[in-house]
Amino acid sequence: MILTISHMRKANVSDLRYRFQRIEACLNQGEEIAIYKRQKLIGVLMPVSQIEPYPDFAELRRRIFGSRKARKTGTELVSEARGPF
Repeated sequence: MILTISHMRKANVSDLRYRFQRIEACLNQGEEIAIYKRQKLIGVLMPVSQIEPYPDFAELRRRIFGSRKARKTGTELVSEARGPF
């Protein structure tokens, strides 16, 4: 059963399995839904319209660096920034 709690609806894992049409209708209306498993919050479903798309990183790189080639790939830079495991 979906219950209203403050601004967000609440559903459990069995609701996802057996009552997905209700959950989908809520998402289509722009509502967020908190997902619980054994009374523990495990996630939040949000309508796609509320999620900001990723920026165009390639275009951003071109604006910043122009036609210069990077000495290291993005993967190498991120790995260095993360440090050793």
